[in-house]
Amino acid sequence: MSTGDGGTGQKGGPGEKESGGRGPAEAGSAEQMPARDLAGLTARDLITVGVFTALFLVFMVVGSALFAPNPVLTFWMPAAAALLTGPVYLLLIAKVPKHGPLAILGVVIGAILFVTGMYWGWALASAVLGILADIIAGVGRFRAKPLNLIAFVVYSLSPMGSYIMLWVNPSGYTAYLTGRGTEQAYMSTMESTATGWMLPAMTLATVLCALISGLAGMRLLRRQFERAGITA
Repeated sequence: MSTGDGGTGQKGGPGEKESGGRGPAEAGSAEQMPARDLAGLTARDLITVGVFTALFLVFMVVGSALFAPNPVLTFWMPAAAALLTGPVYLLLIAKVPKHGPLAILGVVIGAILFVTGMYWGWALASAVLGILADIIAGVGRFRAKPLNLIAFVVYSLSPMGSYIMLWVNPSGYTAYLTGRGTEQAYMSTMESTATGWMLPAMTLATVLCALISGLAGMRLLRRQFERAGITA
């Protein structure tokens, strides 16, 4: 009897210990899932960020090519760029769902814009809005579609850091860009085109194009997002 009781006790003891051991392990594993998403960037992550930053820049340039050279059509350049860059931006989030990539993209593109003679306000806005987009997407741990889309829309407004100066300080804006090689005739036409309704129209067009681009990108890349665990 005592042996049987002891045997039962021994069975129950290890069984309970084993069950208890698995429970915390499983809980710990579940808790580590989001932690991995927010872990530091690896060398592979940085390579991915570099590739997608280059792709984003290419699509931005292609979207801008038909508008930027013309001093009248240039106001629609931010909308055209937003229309093409959504899938690249959102796929970067899916590939590297961590803090850092969106901020890096914004800072690097801002630096390129500044070095190539663009207005410093655009370069600064690219860096600041890139960091802000990283924070917004991070609220949903880079897995919430609405927040990822909002992050893209916010970053798409970065060119406005340049154009808005036509209303804030037109003479200073013109002097800066002509000093960096832009023709005076181009800037004069821009100034005459920058009427009161143009700024809100540009902003609205950019937001709408970013939404269209982002939603289309989510649809086209649905499998990629599902693999990354990105949900509605």
